Amino acid sequence: MENLKNKLAHFMYGRYGTDQLYIALIVVYFVLVVANTFIKSVIISVLMFAILILFIFRTLSRNTYKRSMENEKFMKMWKPVKGSGALQLRRIKEIKTHRFRKCPQCKKILRLKRVRGKHTVKCPSCNKEFEVRILG
Repeated sequence: MENLKNKLAHFMYGRYGTDQLYIALIVVYFVLVVANTFIKSVIISVLMFAILILFIFRTLSRNTYKRSMENEKFMKMWKPVKGSGALQLRRIKEIKTHRFRKCPQCKKILRLKRVRGKHTVKCPSCNKEFEVRILG
């Protein structure tokens, strides 16, 4: 077993390996696998095969600079999506205790306690005061 581990480590030496884009491709691949079990489409099968080839190619590639640049571009696109998803999840978790409102001046999202009525709120970012109505 140790010999196999050493051979694999020697084979992977100088190769790119895995990163966040690799993980995203794996997730997309398995989502397509599940979709293909219900839909049975040739297009989905071809797409699955292309994704499989792509993540194997990226893992075994020796051009680490290009692969890291690809991952960096992916992370620039993924970061806002992830942040928005995290905010939505937080809103759902805290729906009983807090409300989220956007500042009309700087567009920053404020977390306010859930207290019924009309309130004057001061944005901590731009110091603008504005009225907020919380229904309950």
